Amino acid sequence: MQSMPQAMRHSWFFRNGRPWIFLALLLGGCQTQPSLAKQAPLLEINRIEPGIKLDIRYATRNNFTGRVLYSTARALLLPEPALALARAHGKLKPMGYGLLIYDAYRPWSVTRALWNSASAPDRANGYVANPAEGSKHNRGCAVDVGLYALDTGKEVEMPSAFDDFSVRAHADWTGGSEESRHNRDRLRQAMEAEGFRVLPNEWWHFNFRDCDQQPLLDIPFESVH
Repeated sequence: MQSMPQAMRHSWFFRNGRPWIFLALLLGGCQTQPSLAKQAPLLEINRIEPGIKLDIRYATRNNFTGRVLYSTARALLLPEPALALARAHGKLKPMGYGLLIYDAYRPWSVTRALWNSASAPDRANGYVANPAEGSKHNRGCAVDVGLYALDTGKEVEMPSAFDDFSVRAHADWTGGSEESRHNRDRLRQAMEAEGFRVLPNEWWHFNFRDCDQQPLLDIPFESVH
């Protein structure tokens, strides 16, 4: 069991006066480590298709934790989804767009750190993966992706920002500007044509077919050559 910082214990337990909140948060830190593989044929996505741009948020502080969680900004996937992603990028190029990757393969240890950083409601709503079960990202077959304009190199508008834990992030949300919804749907069509499926509550998250069949991985980025 991981210990909870004293400040957090006081904040929840004494200020709110509800012992059950403290107990729930404390138990949230109890994690069972699943079986993890230490080897897999992970490929560097932008070596396969250099036109795919990277904005790896967990290699920066520009993410919901406010912390740097990756030692390097790399986008890795297993061979089949990596090649499918390159094909999706190719479908978008004639329309004037390219893929922009926020995250791809994620070591299991980082999934544990994200879970520990998330609030109880965000855990309950499925915005972060439970490390006891692992994330599709840990399997090397899920990718978080947006679009950029080929003529400007700039990220295009979407109904929400990446890692927005609200209804605006839902793949079928009808709000936002018409242009942002068209961009979201254009991305989804290109990805689904190549075997990916969108996560209903995150327009940017796509799982490749049969992703659940792949083992959970905890391979450091530095170990992939």
